[in-house]
Amino acid sequence: MTKARKQQISLESTPYYHCVTRCVRRAFLCGEDRQTGQSFEHRRGWIEDRLLELQTVFAIDIAAYAVMSNHYHVVLHVNKAQAENWSELEVAERWQQLFKGTLLTQKFARKEKLEPAEYDAVSELVAVWRKRLMDISWFIRCTNEFIARKANEEDQCTGRFWEGRFKSQALLDEKALAACMAYVDLNPIRAAMAETPETSEYTSVKSRCEKAKAATSPNHKYQQPNTLMPFVGNPREPMPEGLPFKLTEYLELVDWTGRHLRSDKPGAIDSKLPLILNRLGIDIKHWLYMTQHFESRFKGLVGSVYSLKKACQSLGMKRISGLSACSELME
Repeated sequence: MTKARKQQISLESTPYYHCVTRCVRRAFLCGEDRQTGQSFEHRRGWIEDRLLELQTVFAIDIAAYAVMSNHYHVVLHVNKAQAENWSELEVAERWQQLFKGTLLTQKFARKEKLEPAEYDAVSELVAVWRKRLMDISWFIRCTNEFIARKANEEDQCTGRFWEGRFKSQALLDEKALAACMAYVDLNPIRAAMAETPETSEYTSVKSRCEKAKAATSPNHKYQQPNTLMPFVGNPREPMPEGLPFKLTEYLELVDWTGRHLRSDKPGAIDSKLPLILNRLGIDIKHWLYMTQHFESRFKGLVGSVYSLKKACQSLGMKRISGLSACSELME
């Protein structure tokens, strides 16, 4: 049975989510249709550009993404504190970058004087918009509707372009976050669309690799792509403002994992394992399995057994879905 979105997304449990949206048509979303020979490769750029544009409007950061032939993956971080700190004027300005708003909110955005009753009406509407600007469903909606309109116009047709719902997985701890990000970034390699992470088109790892090559201090958050959530290391303090790994550690991990996923490579376990695996306490075989089957193996909540039980309790869920997989692979 399909779960309500509120049972899949709870900021009290985690701010990190893996979302997947698939095309409903038989023809490719992107790439090349073998039956007609028509290329849709440029649409991958549409999606990448739209995702990176929206992260500048929403209080949502992009940790990882990969645009494939008939679907795309994105790992999102909801920055609730950022949204709550915006002024009412900033919320109105951000929302009206995407939607027209009302005559009153347009007047408010122009900083024109409002009557008390008018201001109350604007304030009430802005409160709704503030919640939407940190809502993953609205983020995905603003991505998909934009792409669907462009694709339908190009195809000179109407009707559904995407499946009705996007798939969402809550990433409850660092292990789940690292495994899911690597799974997303390595999608093109598993699909034989690229040979190495740095040549994987329309992925976050390619963008990070290109920036790292030009950086004098690649682990510094300000020398990483400003369109992506930065890596800030793993300080001994509460979850920092950024991904809790070093960029160089993560790139090393993805490169090592990618070499073992390639079917034309021997796949022997290297004695020089990335240190991040030891720090996260992840078994080598479990790691390689997760980075190939993350989406199919895990259900809506992903993390250690402790974090899974805690999240289910806060969500009021009596049955713990996916407990056996998390117990086997995340412990």
